[in-house]
Amino acid sequence: MATRKIIEIDRDLCDGCGLCTTACAEGALALDGENKAVLVRELYCDGMGACLDVCPTGALTIVEREGEAYDVEATREHVANVRGPEAVAAVHAGPGAGTEESAGQTESGTAPSELSQWPIQLHLITPQAPYFKGADLLIAADCTAFARGSFHADLLKGRKLVVACPKLDDTGPYAEKLAELLRVAQPKSLTVAMMTVPCCSGLQRIVEQAVEQSGTELPIRTAIVGLDGEIVLET
Repeated sequence: MATRKIIEIDRDLCDGCGLCTTACAEGALALDGENKAVLVRELYCDGMGACLDVCPTGALTIVEREGEAYDVEATREHVANVRGPEAVAAVHAGPGAGTEESAGQTESGTAPSELSQWPIQLHLITPQAPYFKGADLLIAADCTAFARGSFHADLLKGRKLVVACPKLDDTGPYAEKLAELLRVAQPKSLTVAMMTVPCCSGLQRIVEQAVEQSGTELPIRTAIVGLDGEIVLET
């Protein structure tokens, strides 16, 4: 067994609402005879924490411990059996979970994902989500991950992610929501990643407003990605 990220359940806090069991696309959670959430099998849990945001009592956390490796194929078979074959498409392939691949490339030749939480879109995230607490936070314009091929290794690794598009999104509530995130989570660091294109500058202004509204004095680091994928400025 290897050390990996996996769900942990506080039975005393669990109120048996069952929301986590439906939020988990992998079918890793169920309610037991005492109406408490339990982990069905370790190998069904991808460690991404999609269930955290729906838990109303904070009974769920992601911890790092020894456990069975996440098994995508076994999980797909499990989901097909309990939810039907149409639900298999929602099963997550995992962020390199349960593998012994190097930090460089996997056996198939693809770079492993550094994404460690879900959701990531600013409209969807919950500022109270426990994985944000004390984290290194990356707020990235949507296009940056497409422009820079090594986005995961260079910018995302070790950070929790929030993505937004200052041009196409309804950004009205963004500054206030980010301010709440900063107040509640008290992140260790804050990095903004955006493109050289004019529309991206709006993201920097939103984050600056959020920092001011939050009353924190967290410095804003900036990484600006050019159209060729190169980082043209990093502060």
